Amino acid sequence: MNELKPAILMLIVFTIICGGIYPAVVTGLAYAVFPKQAKGSFVVDKTNREIGSILIGQPFSDPKYFWPRPSTTTDFGYNPAGSSGSNAGPTNPDYLKTVSDRVKALHDSGVTGSVPADLVQGSASGLDPHITPEAALVQVPRVARARGVSEISVKQAVSQATEGLQFGVLGAPRVNLLVLNLELDKFTR
Repeated sequence: MNELKPAILMLIVFTIICGGIYPAVVTGLAYAVFPKQAKGSFVVDKTNREIGSILIGQPFSDPKYFWPRPSTTTDFGYNPAGSSGSNAGPTNPDYLKTVSDRVKALHDSGVTGSVPADLVQGSASGLDPHITPEAALVQVPRVARARGVSEISVKQAVSQATEGLQFGVLGAPRVNLLVLNLELDKFTR
């Protein structure tokens, strides 16, 4: 009985500290130091309506848009409510058929030559907002044709939307599809 009172008191104290004070301080610091990121990095249109976040993949399937990395929840889109990996190994027959079907769909859409892996292999989270510059470049002919613009102008948009290494050393070059597709919408509407 002597241990019960201090245990309950410690539970209450640590609940207040860890469940209230600490999250409030961290959230306050995040809003002060990184206000845009803390609010979700939302992108707004001309009418100030939120149309997406640069941190979460968006569903694009229209030929005039660059397509995202496939999610394991859907083929060429994203389902944020169902974020997860497939846990299928590289020799799993169902996985191999899915990848083969995705390669065929891309070839049917006009992609020629080899297809970058990130366009056919599902992402682990299902929410990746980026693809590799190579995955964007193989889609240029389809996007240019669908928009009725030159491939050179679409390649320039890809080049401008390509982000370098984080802090100059981390990761790999990548293209944020929401940013790229919105930029294309600006000059091809």
